[in-house]
Amino acid sequence: MPDSHAQASDPSGPAVSAGPGAGAGAAPGRRQRPVQLLFEPQADEPEPERFFDLESIDDPALLLRRSTELALAFRAAAERATDFQAVAAAQLADPRRFDALSETEIASRADWTPDYAAKMIEYGRSLLQPRRHED
Repeated sequence: MPDSHAQASDPSGPAVSAGPGAGAGAAPGRRQRPVQLLFEPQADEPEPERFFDLESIDDPALLLRRSTELALAFRAAAERATDFQAVAAAQLADPRRFDALSETEIASRADWTPDYAAKMIEYGRSLLQPRRHED
């Protein structure tokens, strides 16, 4: 059985490896390389802005249902992201950390007021505490 990495000679050039990169439609012994794209081709017309294809819904009842579903999903995502912000703020403010940040520094990083940062740190600490199950 011939070695798949054997050298193949090409009358128009030096020997080239006919290894796994050689395609079925390629000339024997020549490796095809994709051309490097140096720019993004311009489209003839800019694509219209789409927002979850809501603009394509003609039925107002369906539009209300779908847009309400999206609004609720975004609201839930925003609440979850806020919880993660609070946890991160609490972790950054943890005095046991050698690099703990002050409320002012956390407020600056998150574009919050210092008062809001203090509330978020406290909320984050409450999220980090183990939950007690009361029966």
